[in-house]
Amino acid sequence: MNKLLIIGGVAAGATAAAKARRLNPDVEITILEAGPDVSFANCGLPYYVGGDIKSRSKLILQSPESFRDQYGVKVVTMTEAVSIDRDNKKVLARNSESGDQTEYEYDKLILAQGGKPFIPGLEGVDKKHVFSLWTMEDMDKINAYIEDEKPETAVVVGGGFIGLEMVEALRKRGLKVSVVELAPHVMSVMEAETAGFIQKEMAAWNIDVHTGRSVTAIADGNVSLDDGQKIAADMVLLSVGVKPTLKLAQDAGLSIGSSGGLEVDEYLQTSDSDIYAGGDMAEILNSVSGTKVRVPLAGPANRQGRIAAINALAADKSEKKSYKGAQGTSIVRVFDAVAGSTGLSLKLAKANGIDAQSIVIRKENHTSYYPGASLVSIQLIYAAESGKVLGAQVYGEDGVDKRLDVLATAVSAGMTVEDLGELDLAYAPPFGSANDPINMAGFTAENRISGYSPSITPEEVEAFVENKKLALIDIRDYFTFQKGHIQGAVNLAPEKVLEELAQVSEDTAILVLDDNGKTAHRVVRQLLQAGYTKSLFISGGYPGIEHLGWAGGLKFLQIPMTPPEEKSLDAVEAEDSARDIDTETAAADDGAAIVVDVRTPGEFAGGAYPDAVNIPLDELPGRMEELGATDREITVYCASGARSAYAARMMEQQGFSRITNGGGLMQMMAG
Repeated sequence: MNKLLIIGGVAAGATAAAKARRLNPDVEITILEAGPDVSFANCGLPYYVGGDIKSRSKLILQSPESFRDQYGVKVVTMTEAVSIDRDNKKVLARNSESGDQTEYEYDKLILAQGGKPFIPGLEGVDKKHVFSLWTMEDMDKINAYIEDEKPETAVVVGGGFIGLEMVEALRKRGLKVSVVELAPHVMSVMEAETAGFIQKEMAAWNIDVHTGRSVTAIADGNVSLDDGQKIAADMVLLSVGVKPTLKLAQDAGLSIGSSGGLEVDEYLQTSDSDIYAGGDMAEILNSVSGTKVRVPLAGPANRQGRIAAINALAADKSEKKSYKGAQGTSIVRVFDAVAGSTGLSLKLAKANGIDAQSIVIRKENHTSYYPGASLVSIQLIYAAESGKVLGAQVYGEDGVDKRLDVLATAVSAGMTVEDLGELDLAYAPPFGSANDPINMAGFTAENRISGYSPSITPEEVEAFVENKKLALIDIRDYFTFQKGHIQGAVNLAPEKVLEELAQVSEDTAILVLDDNGKTAHRVVRQLLQAGYTKSLFISGGYPGIEHLGWAGGLKFLQIPMTPPEEKSLDAVEAEDSARDIDTETAAADDGAAIVVDVRTPGEFAGGAYPDAVNIPLDELPGRMEELGATDREITVYCASGARSAYAARMMEQQGFSRITNGGGLMQMMAG
């Protein structure tokens, strides 16, 4: 094989190119990228808009120049592939700036065109204050609009990952934000209880959430909903889904899968043996259910790009690597609320014909006596008979990612709930508990399977209590009970339950409720031992019921929906101490050769090339005059060579003729 052609960069395509070069130093590798950036941190875009990421240039992972210098890969940007001639192994591409068309030959082709935001056909969708967020250009337009037009209100259409990340970003920029979501709750891929935790956090930040609603029109200053309501909107962000980029593949006659993505086999090979694919455009295997799905996430896309490169370069099948699929592990942060999921939800497991159950536990992220402890909630989904872990959802403020990753590993490894209970996890008071929340989830699931301590989840409560004669006993303390409880519940001290139930028939259904399930478990054990064989508790306790209420998941049960304590932006912004660094101007001697470091001030303060001048890439356009004469000898560098390549291009466009890209700091110091 002599020529590898890759269509699309960013995640799958860029990873494929880098892997291919590490495998084969001689193969000719070319990337065709329709946009201006071949490799950027698209997951970081909302955090730049919100101000968490200060430096735009930090989002640039690779440039065409750095790809060429580091990997010997030719990158052609602003070039869209128009057609594939499979018989002659050629791709016709058009440069979007010049209109010129060029043919590129290939021996093996990797398609990594990803997806694009779905733009609904709404009245007003083309107005200048309506945006989507997918590229750095999109990010720049949003940022410029906020800075120039000073909008006061925003509507985010869509309550998925990007939508909620942008809710936080826009709120941090001082806007009054509303969310419109067609599904019954935000984050429709998650369970209602998990989503309710997020919605409660948004309520604390004065975010208006309109679920079960759709936008029918966008006007100047407002959007209209399907119920006739109008919401103020000086700007609108559309985030209603991603559709795979398939026209090129379809026109070439490649097979499309049942989920709507490009069909690939276990080796990521399309219906053409010389064409591979990965990323958001490809249909892959759900590694838990065995069904074909699309998983538009960065992690799977990167891994698919790597495997596609291995297989495209393989001499025969024995050298190929199979892709086992993805389980859709994902996480989101909305202000202080963090929530994530992995594997199958209970609903999805049952939809796939699996006899599944779930439990919920709620426990501190580390020992309660060590300062700073906060609750982590885990909903564990497992096969009812075997106890095999099928999926999980985790939410809280701290320690969510740690537990989610352990559970993702458990799902991937085919572990059981018994295995979770026996996991030997790291423990010291600042980090966890002697019995971690993971262990407790395993114990609780074992107890439900065996009947040792029967439980139901908050989402199962309504179906259980409706039209049933039972005793609903809330064993939380009196003051907590008074703040909010299920209508009809009786408040009893744990120690008084057996005594108060002395006159109740032993065949009466008894449902016990507390704050987290721990004490309720103990009470249910006592009831079972006393002969009350229909006793069970709500795993996870009352907070789960409340979160269901916030997600609109309660139809029968009645609880008070007390507004959460209001949260607000900190009026005092922390100053970036790195910007206090005293740097000399570049043009001290207009004729002398200079070295320019385009990293951030913080990076520069951590160590720099001797006598280098720091002009961060983000500031370079406004500081060109500091460079002096345009024929001055200038060497520019950064951390890896990507940002310095951009800087060199910017300088050349302004007429500087003696620019050298020194690459990364390590290269500079070694040279």
